[in-house]
Amino acid sequence: MSDPRYTPLRERHEALGASFTDFGGWQMPVRYTSDLAEHHAVRQAAGVFDISHMAEFTVRGTGAAAFLDYALAGRLSALAVGKAKYSLLLTAEGGIVDDVIVYRLADDDFLIISNAGNRDAVRQALTERIADADAGAVEVDDVSDDYALIAVQGPRAEEILAATAGIADVSIPWAEQKYYAWATASFAGEPLLLARTGYTGEDGFELLVPAAHATALWDAVLDAGAPHGLVPAGLAARDTLRLEAGMPLYGHELSLDTAPAQAGLGRVVVVAKDRFVGKDAPAPADDARILVGLTAEGRRAGRAGYAVVDADGTPIGEITSGALSPTLGHPIAMAYVDPSSAEEGTAVFLDVRGTRIPATVTALPFYRRTK
Repeated sequence: MSDPRYTPLRERHEALGASFTDFGGWQMPVRYTSDLAEHHAVRQAAGVFDISHMAEFTVRGTGAAAFLDYALAGRLSALAVGKAKYSLLLTAEGGIVDDVIVYRLADDDFLIISNAGNRDAVRQALTERIADADAGAVEVDDVSDDYALIAVQGPRAEEILAATAGIADVSIPWAEQKYYAWATASFAGEPLLLARTGYTGEDGFELLVPAAHATALWDAVLDAGAPHGLVPAGLAARDTLRLEAGMPLYGHELSLDTAPAQAGLGRVVVVAKDRFVGKDAPAPADDARILVGLTAEGRRAGRAGYAVVDADGTPIGEITSGALSPTLGHPIAMAYVDPSSAEEGTAVFLDVRGTRIPATVTALPFYRRTK
């Protein structure tokens, strides 16, 4: 077993009293004070997350756009410079290697951010696909260790970052920066990428900064955010926030055994492309389970791995993520269920440690911000 990895912000997390957990081989802060307090802060004001465990890859060269059209499920050649796009890296059989966000930095220059636990698999897949793509000059580099990634999420994220000392030379005025787009800036004289993306269902930004400057940026954001209710937030709050927002998590809703159509991500796959890895994969079987949202009453929440059953107690699915929603005040879950039980409004039951809890199939997301 390899030694656990820590981000450049380890000392800051320890000083703030963080509890740590293993996540994709990294020791990451799971909470600082209270899961609920950190969750509510993001919904009501702002939270700052260390997400430096995420992996970053550059894809450069005159064939970069055509290569990504082949390597990924989306049509990345149509992505405008300055924009970002959610996409999927598939196997030839149609399973999901990882879900990623792609940023087009220039005509022949792309940045891919992938999940920490899939860093090796993504690097291997991208590298192996260069020869088969027949797309021209392409170079893929794993630059994960060169950068830190800090997320500022919540309705006050923009004003906090606009007031953060050291952030300068912002290429696009804060209020004009669009969702799933990016701007350039500098911090302490070093390049800073400001991406208006996130994993919480709230407005917010993800800041890519050279690793050596992560601590100074973290401190500056905390100082600027203190008067506005910003708190450091850990993975526990990040998980309940993304669950409320109906956002899938690799290893829970997504896997090598999951087809995009089952996960409600069929729209991400551009089947009209002439060729891409996964294009010739067979469609899921008619009885393949489908990802749905589930809501229940009371306080007992279903958790990942718990069975979903019908009125007769027959298993019809399995929960992939579940929690008592801090924002909504009742249990919510995502689950894969049989197609016959996937229609919105269908009554089902959650098997919570031997107790059957009534639940209802519900459209995703559970929570949507109002502005």
